[in-house]
Amino acid sequence: MRKVVAAILLPGIIAGVYFAWSALTPHGPGREVFVDIPPRTSTREIARMLRANGVIREEWTFLAVRAVNPRATLQAGEYAFDKPLPVWDVFRKIARGEVFYRELTVPEGSNMFDIAAAIEKLGFIKAADFLKVASDPALIRDLDARAPSLEGYLFPAKYRFTRRTTARQLATEMTASFRRAWKELHPGVADVHDTTTLASLVEKETAIPPERPMVAAVFRNRMRRGWALDCDPTVIYAALLEKRYHGDIHKSDLASTNQYNTYKNAGLPPGPIANPGLESLRAALRPAAGDYMFFVAKPDGSGQHSFSSTLAQHNVAVQEYRRGLQR
Repeated sequence: MRKVVAAILLPGIIAGVYFAWSALTPHGPGREVFVDIPPRTSTREIARMLRANGVIREEWTFLAVRAVNPRATLQAGEYAFDKPLPVWDVFRKIARGEVFYRELTVPEGSNMFDIAAAIEKLGFIKAADFLKVASDPALIRDLDARAPSLEGYLFPAKYRFTRRTTARQLATEMTASFRRAWKELHPGVADVHDTTTLASLVEKETAIPPERPMVAAVFRNRMRRGWALDCDPTVIYAALLEKRYHGDIHKSDLASTNQYNTYKNAGLPPGPIANPGLESLRAALRPAAGDYMFFVAKPDGSGQHSFSSTLAQHNVAVQEYRRGLQR
């Protein structure tokens, strides 16, 4: 009788041990591989794909793990496998939807050309494809009917995207982030176009948070008097749009009749010149009190500026700046 029982149990024990060994022992390719699982792919087909790419030893082990976890949802997407894993861990990774993604960091003050270049470096989306979407204001038209592009509304933040993410989907996520930020500021009846455009100038002129309301005040005061804003970053942006910027501002740039050149055109440019962060938007909504009309960098390399109310005061600050450069 014992021999009969043993004869019956032994194959099951052997099978169980073999399954445990197959399921728990790490296995994997010798290099990083990607497995792209389309939506509605069957468990059997997923097992076949994993086996074909060397992620698992045998298809049946994955199917067995599935039998033990019948309620788990295996999620579509592209998965990266760069080290040996037990079948259990492979199954959990797909069930949790731990798809392969890239992380894009958009710093405050980046323009759409900067963002497009950063995206292309990550390898999933071409710069030209992103710029094509960013040049079309359709995604923000309901909020800003005067927007010439998505510039200003590609909100600075961290974004994750996969190989399946399109340029339009990424731009949609960025503009959605702007909408949330704008709502957080409680802008009331403020004009989103003018506010964001002014905020972009503020963002490009100073990286010192306490100075942002003061820079905004200078530009507001100049506009009230009908003065040109004389904002160097707008000259650079005009050159970028015309594909002639090479790192320096030339006299020809200052003389350009491009609408974004605030040396030649009074008031704000046609639209934002970069994508401002929350603090610059707040500064544009609530400029500092005072009659500041000028500012110039301090010569100490701190990034700070000297603010003046009169041309005479400004000229003194400019002379100090020039003397500082000669030291």
